[in-house]
Order: sequence, then structure tokens, then C-alpha cells
Amino acid sequence: MQYQTEPKEKFTVVTFLDTNLSSNLVPELASLTTKIASAPPKNLVLNLKNVTHWDLPVIEQLANAQQSYYDNNTSFVICCLSDGLQEVLDLTEYAELLNMTPTETEAWDIVQMEEIERELLDSDDFEFSNQE
Repeated sequence: MQYQTEPKEKFTVVTFLDTNLSSNLVPELASLTTKIASAPPKNLVLNLKNVTHWDLPVIEQLANAQQSYYDNNTSFVICCLSDGLQEVLDLTEYAELLNMTPTETEAWDIVQMEEIERELLDSDDFEFSNQE
């Protein structure tokens, strides 16, 4: 699996260079998402602009990875799906679960908003605990 990583201040962008994400790539994909989650910046944006085909096990792995990220208070956003990828996704139960945006810029915005939301929730918890 070929990909390019681009670390930003609050997230890492991974752009896949392969056009086909087949099921045999699931272990490598799981390893990649786990590795990124373990070192700052822990938020992840997956750019699929080059991908024209993906298998169901890949979609399942991405859904599992996204849940793991959110369980750990980090963001996971997929962007730039082609119409073909969207059509395959729409046939699955994952279409409503995955956090997706049409463009990478919108994915960045989602990560930034979720970061602010987490900071606000943390400060609310702090204020609430100080009032007791």
C-alpha cells in the first residue's frame, strides 16, 4: 500500500497513492491507523482522491479505526471519495457511520471543530468540578 503522510499542527493527512484498496491491505491499514493514533498529532484525515475501488473489508476496517479514534477523544475524517467509492459505500451499513467530507479543507475544518469541542467539554468538566 502506497501512501503519503503530511503532518499538520492538529492532525496528520494520509493520502493514498494506490487506486485500489483491496481486502489484502486491511492489516497494513490497521497498522497505519494505529501508528498514527499513538503519536502526536493524533487526529487523522484520510484523503482518498486517488482511490477508485475499495473492498468491503477495507470499509469495515476504516469504520473500526474511526470508532477507536473517537473512543480515544481524537478525530478521524475521510475525504475526497469518488462517486464510485460513494456508490459502494452506500450499499453498506457503514455509509451513515463514517465521518466523511467532500474536500480535504472541509475535513480539516471538522478536525478543528472537534478539537474545540473537546477543549470546551474539558473546561466544562473543570468548571463543574471546581464548583463542588
